[in-house]
Amino acid sequence: MIEKKFFGTATVGYAAGLDCHTYTLSAEGNPLTVVLSDFGARIVKITGTLPCGCKRTLTRGFAYLSDYETASGYLGAVVGRYGNRIRRGLFTLDGKEYSLFINNGVNSLHGGKNGFDRKLWKAVCTDGAEPSVIFSTVSPDGEEGYPGSLTASVKYTLTKSGLRLEYIAETDAPTYINLTNHVYFNLSGKGSIEDHTVTLDCDRYLPTDETLIPTGELKPVDGTVFDFRSGRKIGDSARSDDADIVTAGGVDHCFVFRDMYSGFKARGTAVSPDGRVTLELLTDRPCVQFYSGNFLGDDPNMFYGTEKQEKRAGFCLETQGMPDAMNHEGFTNVRLNPGEVYMSATEFNFRFS
Repeated sequence: MIEKKFFGTATVGYAAGLDCHTYTLSAEGNPLTVVLSDFGARIVKITGTLPCGCKRTLTRGFAYLSDYETASGYLGAVVGRYGNRIRRGLFTLDGKEYSLFINNGVNSLHGGKNGFDRKLWKAVCTDGAEPSVIFSTVSPDGEEGYPGSLTASVKYTLTKSGLRLEYIAETDAPTYINLTNHVYFNLSGKGSIEDHTVTLDCDRYLPTDETLIPTGELKPVDGTVFDFRSGRKIGDSARSDDADIVTAGGVDHCFVFRDMYSGFKARGTAVSPDGRVTLELLTDRPCVQFYSGNFLGDDPNMFYGTEKQEKRAGFCLETQGMPDAMNHEGFTNVRLNPGEVYMSATEFNFRFS
């Protein structure tokens, strides 16, 4: 079942003046309900029904379109054309230098001033046992400084296990692309995420400079607070005195999956402090940006109109290529050429007890 509702008329970005909507996906016998929006092709809310019959909100988001317009955390949105940071907003492609909008200190972040999170995406719904919505958009040549006209789509499918995200993009000229979703999870439904236990199949991470741009080193996680291979509480790392953690104000780093190009597979889990909710991450992307919500609380917007934002009230697992990859030799390939098809898939699956 898919229920479409008016969400409001946008006042910002490329969506300004356009009517936005939410799409609620549910299915008989499925304990999950997912609310999406065409504003930013975003995940607004994921709700789970536990075996006890009680419902628990598993994500962070807002009840009103105006909150998404004014908040700074990209909550639930598809970010692009290039997710994550690009140093000084500069890159060279085929001998030509391109300059992007600077919106994160001295760097460009998540597509620039008006990224994909501030677009109204066209929605096509398909109902059934596993309902889905395909959101699509066109980013013209030169938009936010990026070369090439890019056509992109993301398909959300409510499966029997969770939520599947499938990205497709094509370009008419060489460009760089790194699409991901910026959904914030809190498997307790309230409070801090510091006592959540996270496991990641990652043997290296990317240290950063003082502006959170990768230094170029792929550092082994062995013996560091970045070793989540056997499970680790988020707070044990986010509150540590490790130099990389202190610089970022918590965890905000790209983690590299072991055998990173081995295809779609299970890559990690997160478990609520009470053990009643487990999130399983599956993806074909080579990396994940693990972010512990260090800057949540910078905005006054209330989560779903009821709970005040606080630092580390949510965490993100943003599957992707490496940040600033086009400026580092040996980083993941983020180039897309005409005639090629960018494709990726990620699943957020849930178990309840």
